[in-house]
Amino acid sequence: MREGVILRCTVCKEENYIAKNDKRKDKIEVNKHCFKCNAHQTHKQKK
Repeated sequence: MREGVILRCTVCKEENYIAKNDKRKDKIEVNKHCFKCNAHQTHKQKK
């Protein structure tokens, strides 16, 4: 079953994106554009 998760920037801790993830899978970690940092940063799934 997939659920909506929030992705948070690892540098400034801004919550920027919403993604879908399977409950049984590992946490998401992707490079996305952070609007506050104005650069591509690593975004991790919020706990």
